[in-house]
Amino acid sequence: MGFCCSALHPLSLLVQAMVLATTLALGTLPAFLPCELQPHGLVNCNWLFLKSVPHFSAAAPRGNVTSLSLSSNRIHHLHDSDFAHLPSLRRLNLKWNCPPVGLSPMHFPCHMTIEPSTFLAVPTLEELNLSYNSITTVPALPKSLISLSLSHTNILVLGSDSLASLHSLRFLFMDGNCYYKNPCRQELEVAPGALLGLGNLTHLSLKYNNLTVVPRNLPSSLEYLLLSYNRIIKLAPEDLANLTALRVLDVGGNCRRCDHAPNPCMECPRHFPQLHPDTFSHLSRLEGLVLKDSSLSWLNASWFRGLGNLRVLDLSENFLYKCITKTKAFQGLTQLRKLNLSFNYHKRVSFAHLSLAPSFGSLVALKELDMHGIFFRSLDETTLRPLAHLPVLQTLRLQMNFISQAQLGIFRAFPGLRYVDLSDNRISGASELTATMQEVDGGEKVWLQPGDLAPAPVDTPSSEDFRPNCSTLNFTLDLSRNNLVTVQPEMFAQLSHLQCLRLSHNCISQAVNGSQFLPLTSLQVLDLSHNKLDLYHEHSFTELPRLEALDLSYNSQPFGMQGVGHNFSFVAHLRTLRHLSLAHNNIHSQVSQQLCSTSLRALDFSGNALGRMWAEGDLYLHFFQGLSVLIWLDLSQNRLHTLLPHTLGKLPKSLQVLRLRDNYLAFFRWRSLIHLPKLEVLDLAGNQLKALTNGSLPSGTRLRRLDVSCNSISFVAPGFFSKAKELRELNLSANALKTVDPSWFGPLASALQILDVSANPLHCACGAAFIDFLLEVQAAVPGLPSRVKCGSPGQLQGLSIFAQDLRLCLDEALSWDCFTLSLLAVALGLGVPMLHHLCGWDLWYCFHLCLAWLPWRGRQSGQGEDALPYDAFVVFDKTQSAVADWVYNELRGQLEERRGRWALRLCLEERDWLPGKTLFENLWASVYGSRKTLFVLAHTDRVSGLLRASFLLAQQRLLEDRKDVVVLVILSPDGRRSRYVRLRQRLCRQSVLLWPHQPSGQRSFWAQLGMALTRDNHHFYNRNFCQGPTAE
Repeated sequence: MGFCCSALHPLSLLVQAMVLATTLALGTLPAFLPCELQPHGLVNCNWLFLKSVPHFSAAAPRGNVTSLSLSSNRIHHLHDSDFAHLPSLRRLNLKWNCPPVGLSPMHFPCHMTIEPSTFLAVPTLEELNLSYNSITTVPALPKSLISLSLSHTNILVLGSDSLASLHSLRFLFMDGNCYYKNPCRQELEVAPGALLGLGNLTHLSLKYNNLTVVPRNLPSSLEYLLLSYNRIIKLAPEDLANLTALRVLDVGGNCRRCDHAPNPCMECPRHFPQLHPDTFSHLSRLEGLVLKDSSLSWLNASWFRGLGNLRVLDLSENFLYKCITKTKAFQGLTQLRKLNLSFNYHKRVSFAHLSLAPSFGSLVALKELDMHGIFFRSLDETTLRPLAHLPVLQTLRLQMNFISQAQLGIFRAFPGLRYVDLSDNRISGASELTATMQEVDGGEKVWLQPGDLAPAPVDTPSSEDFRPNCSTLNFTLDLSRNNLVTVQPEMFAQLSHLQCLRLSHNCISQAVNGSQFLPLTSLQVLDLSHNKLDLYHEHSFTELPRLEALDLSYNSQPFGMQGVGHNFSFVAHLRTLRHLSLAHNNIHSQVSQQLCSTSLRALDFSGNALGRMWAEGDLYLHFFQGLSVLIWLDLSQNRLHTLLPHTLGKLPKSLQVLRLRDNYLAFFRWRSLIHLPKLEVLDLAGNQLKALTNGSLPSGTRLRRLDVSCNSISFVAPGFFSKAKELRELNLSANALKTVDPSWFGPLASALQILDVSANPLHCACGAAFIDFLLEVQAAVPGLPSRVKCGSPGQLQGLSIFAQDLRLCLDEALSWDCFTLSLLAVALGLGVPMLHHLCGWDLWYCFHLCLAWLPWRGRQSGQGEDALPYDAFVVFDKTQSAVADWVYNELRGQLEERRGRWALRLCLEERDWLPGKTLFENLWASVYGSRKTLFVLAHTDRVSGLLRASFLLAQQRLLEDRKDVVVLVILSPDGRRSRYVRLRQRLCRQSVLLWPHQPSGQRSFWAQLGMALTRDNHHFYNRNFCQGPTAE
């Protein structure tokens, strides 16, 4: 069996090589296996669990590779020759290959080794990312480098020689080399002047490094300096003395406010931080300054002296809750465009009212102001009065302030305001001015409980991808996640210019009747999702003459009330409505029988129970038919089990996009698509389709995109897609396909722009035709080298379809033959020892009994007789008359006279020895002329004379011919005490026979003696102790 397999192995390799050669001839393999070539010369090798840098074949266009990404692999050793074969490489990403222990998901220790010439062999390299790797020193780098990232490594020392030769370097990032996730118990050591020679350096980031001082002698070319979240608690003019070109400075988080910290935090020492009044005065080009999370409780106007070009100022997470009501520090910041004051709250205190300092009025260029998390409960015209006349203020963020009373009309006085965020507050209705002013005069403070500072709930997925984007509109007001129970027209007085209103995630439970939004005559987008609206009146929302998008999703509570009807006739009265969402309302019964609109173009009806509605006979069969210009319809998650042709025919003929995701459709009649002549996109993902049969896509269809991913499709009928001439995008991913057959597509295959077959259990056999087909259309298959994987055979499961090993690629017929032979060998290996153990002697006896009757057996026996004259030479002590009598009368009679034609020929001294020859000559001829030497012994303690000489000759024959010819017959019970006899019984039991004293055992004795004399002693040896002598 072993010889057979060894002989077939080279043949199988030859067959496999021929198959691979044929594959190569039919289609070109992806050039950069196992990676993927992407546009602009990028080779993507991310997340392939590589342990070494792949060496691409010489046939690949390696000279065109300008970017190589090896992120998130397991490469721990970089060799000198790893990148030398890429002569045009400019960008190299090696992050997340061997992360430090603290950053590793399993906290496994790791160390990356980089040989000296690894990067020097790439003289064109401009960008190198070594972040998130356990390297302790800066490797040798080429002079061409422009950008270098060494963040989240174990590099703790930057010496004068570390980067000395990198005169072209412009960007250097060394963040997170010593902080709580990557602990080092020291600070990053930057030698004085270590970076001074980098004359072109413009960006330097040293965040999260435990620095206690600003590194000395930094290059004067720096434009961006990021030093946040270190331990620098003092800043003086000499720290930034020569950095006159600086445009952005980030020193936030160096003296932290720990009561708002989301991570481990060290409290800022008392009377710190210390900022010299002239710290920033010489930075005349500074455009961005970050002082967030610095425990500032006041602002020194001299800090901003000379910063005439400052455009962004971040003062968030400080203690400026009192300072912002009276500071004069902003008076000279006439170019400031963005100001962040968020989370400058008093610990555990909510103020009744907040009035901004008059100096805010000097920020004439301000476009965005962030004031969320300051905690004041009243918003009126006095709160933001200094901002009212800012000409370009566009964004105002006031969320998470616990505001319960808000005069929304005050925003009419802001000429350029486009977006106001009041979400995550406690606004419950129209503001009561009298009560508010009394509260302001009282100056009441409310102490907050710890639970009040809990983060806001995460917003659930909304219809942002469905409705128009409010960022393009002139004015948006966000009141989501407040405490609104009803909507009153007084809330929106003087807001007739409002175009987008968000009221989601409130508790609005009123019945809208067309009077709630009367002042909002310009409103175009209204978001009322995640409420409890009662849709009963036919004039709902009709007070909004310009409404284009209405989101009523997640208002399911009223629709779940038994016996309560709901009226959708208001849709017909909204003449400008183009987008409507009724998603996730669990609509199933007692609603209008038909939706009607001559303007609606997009309807989101996902997350309802349309399956139950269509099961009610013809009651809701025409539900969507009145939407005469509808283009986009989403019926996902509607518990649809079937979609009959006549049902599909009742959908609007104008439909171009139909989504049926995540239903229970196990059957779809494809020919029914002729009822939707303009359909271009059909999404059937996440259903229960088992096969694409039942005809084919109809000819003449305008379908351009078909998504049937995440089903259980295991079979596709030939020619199924061929008639859809306009089809360009096809998603077959996450199904049960074992092959991709070109007969499914016909001539359409060459026209496909996207063919996604990832996450299918493809059968990677030698004759798999799908590999040739995918190679022909590889430009249309996303992720072909890495995402299209084998599902079988087991050795290749989960591997790329191009990872097939030639030794595993066997011909199917040959595989079955080898399997059958191996199965037979296993059966014989188990059956034969078992039969030998259970009935070995019986089988042996039957075998030899049958063998003895065969005609050729006699001739073979005759040839044996001619070979040796005697079957046995009988040796015994003639002086013992009893032994001699037993030999002449019993032994001779039984073996020569009573066996018939199986009689044995015995050699006896007195009868067969030739007179005239010496004793030794006769003895030699008898021992070597007989097949066996039979010793008949009465006792074994005294053996001498002829017996001894015969035994020595038999032993000599064992040494010369490797034949054991000794057979012992012991007549006396005392003879078995001999050590030699006991040893021989242990090794070769059948060659030692004891004369039985009971007559009943004599018949068995003669049978055993006959077998001992006719068979080779080699077969009698105990295999547990030895193999016995064998002939060479």
